[in-house]
Amino acid sequence: MEQDKPITVPESLRYRDGQYAFERFGGASIATIPARSVRRFARALRSIHRPWFAVWMPVGVAELTTTGRRSGMARSTFIRAYRDGEKAYLVSITGDHALWLKNIRANPTVTLRFGRTAFTGIARDPHDEEELEAIRRAFCQTHPFDYPENMFHRKGFPTRTKIIELHRAWLEGGTPLVVDLA
Repeated sequence: MEQDKPITVPESLRYRDGQYAFERFGGASIATIPARSVRRFARALRSIHRPWFAVWMPVGVAELTTTGRRSGMARSTFIRAYRDGEKAYLVSITGDHALWLKNIRANPTVTLRFGRTAFTGIARDPHDEEELEAIRRAFCQTHPFDYPENMFHRKGFPTRTKIIELHRAWLEGGTPLVVDLA
C-alpha cells in the first residue's frame, strides 16, 4: 500500500513579511491592499455569508462574537473553527492584524456559534505542543465547504492536497487560539 507523502506548504502560499498573501491574486497581501478596499470587500463577503450561514453553517465554520475593544459593543464575524469536546480551535489567518483577534486580546470572553448551538468561552493562546498538534489535526482535514473556499484563495482546481497545504500555511503563518468552552 502506497503511503501518503508528507504535505508541505509551497512557496506560493508562504506569508510575505508576516502577512497572508493570496495566491490567486498574484501574492497580494492585506497590507498591500488599501484599507478602504479591504473594508468594502469584507462587507460584501459578510453580506453573502450571513444569509447563507443562517440557513446552513458548514463544518469548520463558526460565528464568533467578541466585545469591541473600543466600543464595548458585540462584534460578530464568521471564522474557521473546529470544536472538540470542551475546546474549540481557531486560527487568525491574518495573524495579529485581525480585528477580532485584537478584540479577543482586550477581552478574551467570546461566544462561538456552530450551526444552531452557541457556546461561551475564554480564548487563549495554546499552552503546549500537544494543543498545537490538536489544532493541526482539526485544521488539516477537508470538508465540502473547503473546495469553493480553496478556489477563492488558490489558483487552479481545488484538490485535497491543495486544501491541506492552504490550511497548513494558515497555521504556520497565522495565530492559533484555543477557546475553553463553558
